[in-house]
Amino acid sequence: MDRATVEPEVETIPGERARQWAEHHHQFAAPSTYVYEFVWDTSADAIGPFCTDVDGNVLLDFTSHVAAAPLGYNNPAIREKLREFDLVDPLKIAGQDFYVSNGGSPEDPDLPGPTQLMDRLVAMTDHYDMDRVFLSNSGAEAVENAIKICYAAGGHRAFTFDGGFHGRTLGALSLNRSKAVHRRGFPEIPGVVSVPFPSSRDAYERRWLTDGPGGNVVADSLHPERGVIDPDEVAFLILEPIQGEGGYRSAYPEFARDLEALRERYDLKIVADEIQSGLGRTGELWAVDHLDLTPDVITAGKGLRVGATISRSDVFPERTGRISSTWGAGDVIAAMQGVLTIDAIHEENLLANVRERGEQLRSRLEEHDLEAVVDVRGRGLMLAVEFDTKARREAVLEAAFERGLLTLGCGYKTLRLLPPLDVTAREIDLGVDLLLESIEAVTT
Repeated sequence: MDRATVEPEVETIPGERARQWAEHHHQFAAPSTYVYEFVWDTSADAIGPFCTDVDGNVLLDFTSHVAAAPLGYNNPAIREKLREFDLVDPLKIAGQDFYVSNGGSPEDPDLPGPTQLMDRLVAMTDHYDMDRVFLSNSGAEAVENAIKICYAAGGHRAFTFDGGFHGRTLGALSLNRSKAVHRRGFPEIPGVVSVPFPSSRDAYERRWLTDGPGGNVVADSLHPERGVIDPDEVAFLILEPIQGEGGYRSAYPEFARDLEALRERYDLKIVADEIQSGLGRTGELWAVDHLDLTPDVITAGKGLRVGATISRSDVFPERTGRISSTWGAGDVIAAMQGVLTIDAIHEENLLANVRERGEQLRSRLEEHDLEAVVDVRGRGLMLAVEFDTKARREAVLEAAFERGLLTLGCGYKTLRLLPPLDVTAREIDLGVDLLLESIEAVTT
């Protein structure tokens, strides 16, 4: 497969073999998130955003596996290093303080591992004075550990935001405010307060600002005379700089400045959930880097290949055994993939590519006066198209799939686009053409 010339090519999708695989899968799999019957053939050709399914259809993947494959398929920077790895068993070792060497020295290993991944993450968050990392298996676990270390540092209450999504473990679920189905019927952590998430000036002025002495809803809640919450009881405030499941809504800049003022006034701990938006997806290493806001904890996952809770020494508990994970820091291959992904972002100047290709994608979508499209929004290569109805969004998603373009829904009636960070101008044009054709097909 030649990445410079390959194009989506679909006969019947899903084909007979894909239907067989999906049907067999669902004989055993518990119900979960279902999108469509795309069955990737790992033995067939794939490169960048292009992949082949089990029926031989060639597709253009603008999901990046919900940002969990930030470099797309078979990126040479990762594949070449993996070929050097003489596979051993076990490929997972037991946890944060069970150590592993892949040869060489810690500063210059033959192949990087968990230690080097933590080293890279500290370097990526040095501008926030972060110096410690706890690795885990997933983004949800990263959030769970963020919750735990903030509670351990003091306080038993938390602020979360309308539209937020932070994972599906019970602690993380308590912070979710994107869809009721995520939380319905499950027990929740007490003391969590929901507040508006302003993503525009209008929302900022209507839903966030108040007439009280603090000027915004959180400040008024914490005001020493008129407030209803003791600031000393607040363990943390958690937000996604760009909401994922909530519809790709970006935090309004002035709203972020308000949070920074609250952080300084009340010594609030800010947790930035960067599981989908981090690792270069928005054109900066972290989406919070776009804002005048200082996080005390960053949670990462997805494209990192493991979960990571990143913070400062004074936030993490000093006492050993307060946090631990059997497999979290011990996945040798996943940790190496995380390091190689970070290195590729730096060495191939992918942040610049994300900004350029993101602007290309956004401007091409905005130049068309599409009757069914309400909004195009996001940053970098974390972009969304909101439609007039949920039914329209679903129809466009299906029409795109039939034409060989993989997309995903988010929010209530929004379609998200997550091309790989090294996507080319040609690939953006291919994707936009397919999307526009799909929109036209369901609106005429």
